[in-house]
Amino acid sequence: MLKLFIANKNYSSWSLRPWVLLKEVEIPFEECLVPFGVSAGHAGFKSFSPTGRLPCLVDGELLVWDSLAIVEYLAESYPSVWPRDLQARAWARCASAEMHSEFHHIRNICTMNCGLRVRISTLTPELQAEWQRVDELWVQGLSRFGGPFLVGSSFTAADAFFAPLAFRVQTYTPTLSHASSGYAKKLLDLPSMQSWYTSAIAETWRDEAHEAEARAAGTWLEDHRVSAHRAA
Repeated sequence: MLKLFIANKNYSSWSLRPWVLLKEVEIPFEECLVPFGVSAGHAGFKSFSPTGRLPCLVDGELLVWDSLAIVEYLAESYPSVWPRDLQARAWARCASAEMHSEFHHIRNICTMNCGLRVRISTLTPELQAEWQRVDELWVQGLSRFGGPFLVGSSFTAADAFFAPLAFRVQTYTPTLSHASSGYAKKLLDLPSMQSWYTSAIAETWRDEAHEAEARAAGTWLEDHRVSAHRAA
């Protein structure tokens, strides 16, 4: 059976992508969660990940790292990972690649912290422009391919790549169009996403680097996480 190594569900947006895809496409796998801090960060992750980062996928003796590589590896055996239609598949790959490599201000300022609700301190022009681009992409996909998912009626890798942004929408409430807000809610309401969220807020581990990023983002309005202890 496939093994997927992931980090804390509260923080790890990169881990969420292949995890939610595996769940939604109904590919059997074993979840192996290794918290930040418990394994001394990247140095500890190096024991099973060549980059010292997560996620990574183990298929027998074969190891696949990086969320985009994992998705493409899965697509070789499971065609439903990407849309079957050529135009939809091309658009989905472009949108996913853009999400994979861009949106640095959203990543750095609106860090993923599922349990928090945060009022951003400063909405910089760069951050605002990136949220506008997300809105543009989502509206384009929904209108072009008919929804309710990004490239049609079925959940695909494109939705998996943007799933972490749905949690960021919940945390930071950026200004989005009605269509994009509805799409974010559609993702958040998925049973797989609800399962991830329930596990995320139940985690008691805290990683100071991620906590500092969330404090820098702005004022914490709500914290839905259980009481914490620091990971040793």
